[in-house]
This record gives sequence, structure tokens and C-alpha cells, in this order.
Amino acid sequence: MCPEAETDLQRYKEEAERYRLLADQSTDMISRHTATPDWTYIDVNTAVERVLGYTVDEIIGIEGYNLFHPEDADNLRTRANSVSYRRGMYTNVYRYRHKNGHYIWLETTSRTIRSNDGEPVEVICVSRDVTERELAQQATRRLARVVEASSDMIMFCKHESLQLTYMNEASYISMGTEKENPAVFYLDQLFTEDILAKLVRPALSHAADHGIWYGSISLRLPTNPKRIAEIREVIAHRNRTDNNRVEYYSIIGRDITLQKKAEDEAKRHQLEMAHMARLLSVGEMASGLAHEINQPLAAIINYCRGTLRRADEGKADLETTYNAMRLVTRQANRAAEIVRRMRSFVKKTEYQRIEFPINEACREISHFLHQEAIDHNITFDFQLDSNNPSLLADKIQIEQVLLNLMRNAIEAYSECDNRYRPVIIRSRSTDNYIYIEIEDEARGIADEQLDKLFEAFYTSKSNGLGMGLAISRTIIETHGGQLWAQSDGETGTRFNLKLPIRDK
Repeated sequence: MCPEAETDLQRYKEEAERYRLLADQSTDMISRHTATPDWTYIDVNTAVERVLGYTVDEIIGIEGYNLFHPEDADNLRTRANSVSYRRGMYTNVYRYRHKNGHYIWLETTSRTIRSNDGEPVEVICVSRDVTERELAQQATRRLARVVEASSDMIMFCKHESLQLTYMNEASYISMGTEKENPAVFYLDQLFTEDILAKLVRPALSHAADHGIWYGSISLRLPTNPKRIAEIREVIAHRNRTDNNRVEYYSIIGRDITLQKKAEDEAKRHQLEMAHMARLLSVGEMASGLAHEINQPLAAIINYCRGTLRRADEGKADLETTYNAMRLVTRQANRAAEIVRRMRSFVKKTEYQRIEFPINEACREISHFLHQEAIDHNITFDFQLDSNNPSLLADKIQIEQVLLNLMRNAIEAYSECDNRYRPVIIRSRSTDNYIYIEIEDEARGIADEQLDKLFEAFYTSKSNGLGMGLAISRTIIETHGGQLWAQSDGETGTRFNLKLPIRDK
């Protein structure tokens, strides 16, 4: 061999060693394969041990095709979505079997080396382990599918401009827009200026400071006003590489149209039941009310007859006639007040909050039960809060509960021989609550009956329906309060009412 040829050969060997050294320093796996369908390993750098667990000597001669996951083996041939092509090189992402038997994700860029005749000679590949990336992307894709399938409204909102950059399917449905033709929304379009300033911006600020905000803020849906929705949660996302500043918010809302419809239907049903209970109560008191109305009517008739008789006898003078008319007017007003009170009580009304003194309501109901109290020799004993606290609630419904409890206290004496029969009515208040107690001193209620008192259709009365206390408790709980009973089973029963001063 001539000296020049020996020099060239030596140089090629040195370059080959440098390339080998360079390849072995790479963290990527660099391999050569036969240009045959079995992809047999011809050569590989030492990174193969870190990536696949094989030594260089172990893997040379192995058919690489057999290590592909069965679902990914033909990616290149079928041009799967995981395969891309650019400038003569293919990039493929696939699952590949590790020496230990499990599969990892590889991203391989390959090029086919061809002879001068264009025939494939070998395939050179550069592969890297992308398992963590792929698993993260899979998790992201799964999360995206969950977000899209969620019935909650999920929106991404920029921190500075408050532009909604993403809305899931539920958001588009609630907004009344189409995902295929998306409209550009800004957060300030979904709220009135007042709500935006007083509730939304403080919520975003709280999320920015603490990472998350929970609450309830009603949304205005300009493109779909028939639906009702609200924000329930705001999550702040920070850019970890840019001074940790807030980059965007995830806003989670809920379309509550059906929920509101169901609540309204339940409220309507409750009002119907409460109205029916009031009608039944008045029906049970019919004889007493008739007697109470007959008293002023009988007095009016007597005053009129007396005045007519004096006129017939020629003894009527202006002053006597005036006094008779004044007494007639008083009795007529008394009868009218009884009728007014009864009509007001049985009238079918919508739920309406008004502010009223609770002591006055207690006294009004005792007047309503005046005749029934006389018939049972009952004395009303009022021990009312001297501060005369006011309650913001539905007055008719609260009076319905008081009537039911007072009537129960009156009827408790029906099988009792006590000569003194008090119904004690107490009221007291704190900063946030009003407490009312209605107590009798009859025989009391046994423990086994006490547990069932508020169950629907349970009654100890021969002619009762067992709905009064159940409806009463529902009314009080609807007002955010509590109703419960106490009894020692021997000397009386006390019903306790606890109501928030402001109905929430």
C-alpha cells in the first residue's frame, strides 16, 4: 500500500473513532439497522443501555421490528398520525419494549442510506426516551376530554384583558353560541358593571392572592337570556418562568336553569301544601269562628232593635241614637276584623318577605284562637321580648306555624283535668336569631311519640291528618331556621322555634 493510501486510511480510522466517541457521548440512542423489514440492529451507541436496558453486544443482531408494540409496529408503513416527514427524514413516536419487558415511548428520527444505484443500504436512527412527555400529554388529553365532557362551564380567562380564550362545550351551550363559529367574549360582558366591580374583581384578586376562590356569582348570558348560570370557582395560574405573575384564570361555572326550575316547582308545591293546611286549620275552627262572628252580629241586632223600639215609643233622642250607632259601628268593625283576619290567613299568596314584629304576630294569632281558647278554658300567658324584635320573613307562613303550634297546645289539654290551663308564649332575640317558645302544662308527650312528631301523616288525633307539624317544620327550614319539640312526658310540652332575623 502506498504511503498516501496508508495516510488516508489512518485518517478515516481516526475520524471514525471521533464519530464513535461523539456518538457514545450523546444522551440519544444512535443506531444502524438493516434496510429490511425486520430492522436488525447493526450498530448502536452506548446510550442503548440507559434507554432500553441492553448492552451494545446484546442488542446487535436483534430484529428491531419485534420490539415494537403490536399496535405501533407498522406506523411508518401506514403513515400513522404519529409519523411526520421532512427533508428525507421520518420522525415516529411509538412504544418500544424495554429489556425488562415493559414498554417505553420513543421518538425516532430515521433516514435511509442508499447506494449510488438508489438501493437502500441501511437505516440510521436517532432515538430518545419521551415516556414522561407522552404520559404528560396523555394526561393532558384525558383532562381535555374530561373538561369538554363536563356539564360544568369551564372557561380560561386572560389576566390583563379578561378575554375568554377557551370555553368548553357546556359553556357554548349555556352561552347560546356555536363552537364552530365562536364569538369572542370578555368577562365584563357577562356581568353588570356593579357586579363586576363589587364581586367579580374581588374574586379574581382573591384567587390571585390565594390560588383559588369559591363562591357564587350570577352570570348574565347576553346571547341566551332564558338560561341561568353562576360562577362557582376561580383558579389563578401563574407563569413560573416570568416573575411568577398570574397569567390566566380558570373559571368554573354551572348552568342552574333546571335546578332553579326544580326549586321553583318545589316552592310552588310547598306553597300549595301550606295553603291547603291553612284551609284545613280554618275548617277545623269553623264552629269557633262562626260563634266569634255571631257575637258582634248579635250585639248589632240588639242595638238596632233597641233603637227602633225607642223610636216607636217616641223616646228616641239624638244622643241615644248616636250612642247606639257608635256601638253598632264598633261591633261591625269587630266582625269585619275577624273576617279580614280569616281571609288574609287563608288567601293563596306567593312567598313574600316583609318585616314585621314577632310579638305582634303572636298576639294576632291568639286573637284568631280567642273563641277556641274560651271553649277550652285556656289562658294565654305572654312572656315576650321587651325589645319587640322584628323578623324579615313571609308573615303569613310564620303565622301559620304559630297557629298550628298554639292550637296543638290548646288541644293538649283535651284529656287533662287541670283547672288552670296556660299556653305560654315566649320570645327573645339575639343579634342574629329570634327564638319563640310555645309551651303547655298538659300531660306531655312520650319519647317514642316525640321522635315521630314531625313525620308526615303521623298524628295522635282521631280526626287529624298528621301534616301540620311536617309542613310547619318545612316552612321554618325554608326560612333558614329550626323547629323542634321537648317534653318530659308528664308535665307538658314545649315547641321551640329558631329563626334568623334576616331571611337568607
